[in-house]
Amino acid sequence: MLSVTLITLNEEPNIRACLESVRFADEIILVDSGSRDRTLDIAGEFQVKIFRETWQGFSGTKNSAQEKAQGPWILNIDADERVTPALREEIQHLLQGGTDCAGFKIPRKNFFCGQWIKHGGWHPNYQLRLYRKDAGRFAAREVHEQVEVQGRVGTLVNPLDHYTYRSISDYLRRMDRYADLSARQYLKEGRRIGWPAIVFRSWLTFFQMWILKRGCLDGVNGFLLAALYSQYTFIKYAKLKEMETIPLRSISPDLK
Repeated sequence: MLSVTLITLNEEPNIRACLESVRFADEIILVDSGSRDRTLDIAGEFQVKIFRETWQGFSGTKNSAQEKAQGPWILNIDADERVTPALREEIQHLLQGGTDCAGFKIPRKNFFCGQWIKHGGWHPNYQLRLYRKDAGRFAAREVHEQVEVQGRVGTLVNPLDHYTYRSISDYLRRMDRYADLSARQYLKEGRRIGWPAIVFRSWLTFFQMWILKRGCLDGVNGFLLAALYSQYTFIKYAKLKEMETIPLRSISPDLK
């Protein structure tokens, strides 16, 4: 039995295509943290178990969804991701045949402004998303949460499509939120940084994505991503400097 888990907040543009792609699952668990658009109306058209809960952070909310699942296997996805037909067949074949692995990494195809980004460190972007419920759990982190499993981890061949950042405005809207969360995580880990290092790391981010990881081969969007991630690097470390002397600010879940 396979349980798909996902969390949502105002995902009206994404949720239908996402749920269409996972219809094959034995159950779909959706935990919503206060959507005010048509996310839940659309989800109600599918065989989905819907739970409304207060936002507990990315890791906490995803673990809450996992706890509600009945199947021994979990496939966790985000609302802006799609299980491709080839990936669906690979997962079904794997689970029917049995495996001694506790989890599997899945390659992810990331799309920016409608373009598949093949370079700049954006591909294949393996993500551990398929795992045994009794062997895995999301580690407590403010952002960039990942599943930690006890046992052997395999790798699947077919990709998960990820339609992230549909526009520059979409990226900028979310950047401040993620920069805040990253800075909070770094502060908890005891990281410290000076202004010269902040400037250098920002420049290095651009150089690595655009030159070393060949983002230049993705054309204009490759350049935009390198520039935007350089800006993101500067902002998250600048926020870390600020948080060294200013108490952590509460962050509204509306910005998720």
